[in-house]
Amino acid sequence: MGIMVSKDLEEKSELNRRITSDLRTRTQQSIDRDNDDSSDYETETRKTGRFTWVWIVLIVLAIISLICILFI
Repeated sequence: MGIMVSKDLEEKSELNRRITSDLRTRTQQSIDRDNDDSSDYETETRKTGRFTWVWIVLIVLAIISLICILFI
């Protein structure tokens, strides 16, 4: 009976070792993939264009127009 218990423990420890190894591999691949995604995102973004102030003025004028329409 003692031999069966130790054999069962050895099989479980082997299974645990395989699972742990697989999880480490997947985690490392996930980390590598996340690092690649963030670098692509940073290179694809760009600074605000030089005509941003035009959009701000248009939005302010639209808000003023809505206020005038509602209260006049």
